[in-house]
Amino acid sequence: MNSQDTGGSVKNTGWRLFLQSVIARAYPRIIGQQREKSWMIFDVVMPLGSVIAYVLVYRALNAPQEYVGFVVIGGAMTAFWMNVLWSMSSQLYWEKEQGNLALYIMAPNSMMSILLGMALGGLVATILRALAIILLGSLMFGVQYVVVNPFELFAVFTLSMIALYGMGMMFASAFLLFGREAWAVSDMIQEPVNLVSGFYFPIKSLPFWVAAAASVIPLTLGMDAMRQLAFPSGSQFGFLSTRLEIIALAVLSVGFLVGAKLLLDYTEKLAIREGRVTEARR
Repeated sequence: MNSQDTGGSVKNTGWRLFLQSVIARAYPRIIGQQREKSWMIFDVVMPLGSVIAYVLVYRALNAPQEYVGFVVIGGAMTAFWMNVLWSMSSQLYWEKEQGNLALYIMAPNSMMSILLGMALGGLVATILRALAIILLGSLMFGVQYVVVNPFELFAVFTLSMIALYGMGMMFASAFLLFGREAWAVSDMIQEPVNLVSGFYFPIKSLPFWVAAAASVIPLTLGMDAMRQLAFPSGSQFGFLSTRLEIIALAVLSVGFLVGAKLLLDYTEKLAIREGRVTEARR
């Protein structure tokens, strides 16, 4: 649409509108983190408590020194999982409770751009927390890293985040369809995921088929690959080779993003057609 049709203003559509929506939705999350600096302290201190506990247990058991580094990386990645679980997966349900969901659905931009903006805004703050946990944990316990292939490490982290936040966007629609059960589902899957994803131990310790099933969660393969790439003997504790895990993460990234798009479109059409989006509809 040109400026004459809108009285001098330009109406963006397509990818321009998508990009503007992403930036606009990411902005309040980034600024909000700066206004509530106390949140940063709690988000760093609480995961460090678990890291310290597991490190002390491994040292008491005379476990290999690499396990200490595994725990530090796992504690840092916990921040991403918590951000996805509570700030992404349950987000649309919370927006519905606050009365904002109807505005999102009526807006000309896509729901995908809104959730992507939420993801990017939350990712910035979560990366800072994860770096703080790695720095403090490494200094406290003398963890040393030897990265032989920085490109592969960057690829693993990037693909892990794409797949993880894609899963979060897909779960956002699923949790919204569940209605009030979203809270129960979030609480229910938190501890099982901590166990089967190997946040504090190599998933190679699990039975093969359990570890394979847990690989559907992007952080499972992501942490396993990062541990192999960050420590000289990390490959001894790896579940699969890093090349296979990179391929699997790429497949998960595409699958979760496509699934998120389909579920968001379904939710939006359902809301427009029936006036509600929960499974309680009649």
